[in-house]
Amino acid sequence: MKFRTGCRLDYEIPSLSTFVFNLAACDTAHQRVLWENLAIAPETAPEEYREPANGNRYHRFSASTGRLSVRYEAEVESAPTFATPGRIGAAAPGQLPLHTLPYLLPSRYCQSDHLMRLAYREFGAYRPGYNQVAAICNWIYANVDYLVGTTGPLTSAFDTATARAGVCRDFAHLGIAFCRALNIPARFVSGYAYAMEPQDFHAVFEAWLDDQWYLFDPTRRTVPENLIRIGVGRDAADVSFALIFGLAQMTGMEVYAQALEPIEGDAHTDASWHAVATA
Repeated sequence: MKFRTGCRLDYEIPSLSTFVFNLAACDTAHQRVLWENLAIAPETAPEEYREPANGNRYHRFSASTGRLSVRYEAEVESAPTFATPGRIGAAAPGQLPLHTLPYLLPSRYCQSDHLMRLAYREFGAYRPGYNQVAAICNWIYANVDYLVGTTGPLTSAFDTATARAGVCRDFAHLGIAFCRALNIPARFVSGYAYAMEPQDFHAVFEAWLDDQWYLFDPTRRTVPENLIRIGVGRDAADVSFALIFGLAQMTGMEVYAQALEPIEGDAHTDASWHAVATA
């Protein structure tokens, strides 16, 4: 599948500020960037860094007072792997690869240690594996209202489990925390999502099952194979689309993802019949 995706971000800068953007689609075994362009006005040459462990890409530059416009666009080819959910199990902690350890421990927004009792009460009876993580997503979808404006940048998974409301970032954090409480490594994934309305940066999560990462979206606002990956991390703190050192204020944002070729079936159909590996 091929997608055209990107964003436009506009800022007003009252004083010298430094920006670190995480907007660029990443290259993985299942996703290839065919073409891309990053345009900054006033024109500047950003410093680029590619995180070697997970492929996250960061662009840093400083800008003085006035208006700033950042535009990113790319053509991306996605080739996810599909598997049968019922055949996907979970590894015991002693069998997990050590590189998954950071995604098994509590983090800033995913306090799995505070949600362990709830996780075992609700999901402990499920056989460890894909179906257990799917049950977590079903519970979040059924028990947490998707309500814009109900949460903020400090909202954690524990807060979401208590308030029972949030947006995609909060749904992902709660799914991650529940997985980690059950000894399943899980990590935050940011991206552009095709066929999601309204268009925005989207957040989902991955769980390590058997021997690879599988993608889950507890919001059900898109299907996993229609996500164009930007970055992954322990939680949203690792993959914020913009980190600003200064007093810059956002004045406009546009995010888009378009299919460049026909997509079989309905992009909004229930994906419970297959499992998707995209990392």
